[in-house]
Amino acid sequence: MPAFKRLGSAAIKSTVAYVRSLQGKNTPATLPGDPKRGEAIFFGSAECANCHMASGRGGFIGPDLSIYGQMHSADAIKTAITTPAAREHVQRVVTAITANGEQYEGIIRNEDNFSLQLQSSDGAFHFLSKAELKSFERSQTPLMPSDYGTKLSTGQLNDIASFLLKVVQSSTPPSVHHPDEE
Repeated sequence: MPAFKRLGSAAIKSTVAYVRSLQGKNTPATLPGDPKRGEAIFFGSAECANCHMASGRGGFIGPDLSIYGQMHSADAIKTAITTPAAREHVQRVVTAITANGEQYEGIIRNEDNFSLQLQSSDGAFHFLSKAELKSFERSQTPLMPSDYGTKLSTGQLNDIASFLLKVVQSSTPPSVHHPDEE
């Protein structure tokens, strides 16, 4: 990629203006519920934080949801919670048993033809050679429960969606240092 300085000041300003126009109007999404209640549900009764992280708190087995609301609407968030088929990342539990009888259960973090790296729910990583495995089984049920549509009320779903949208709104993007501006 060529250096941007070669483009000249006018072309650089035009490019920056174009890229900024792609960001949209940057207006906050309308929150369908109460983000404070959603936070309490996320970290409490719904047990989302057992697997997912949001704003630096929570689990690590599921995807980090700190910026999930940046790319998804409230309706898309609620659909992902209640409809397993709508989820982008479906993680399944894997059980691996070594030749000497040791059993490991968790999520595959990396896999190639010869080995796999499995992370168990306690956070430990296990590096296993496939040649040394007695059995290896992928569960058909996803890690994330599929009954949230019946466990959570519409109001609770709205609150969780609002919490995830609010997490994004309250985070500040990192500042960018431009050496030419000194």
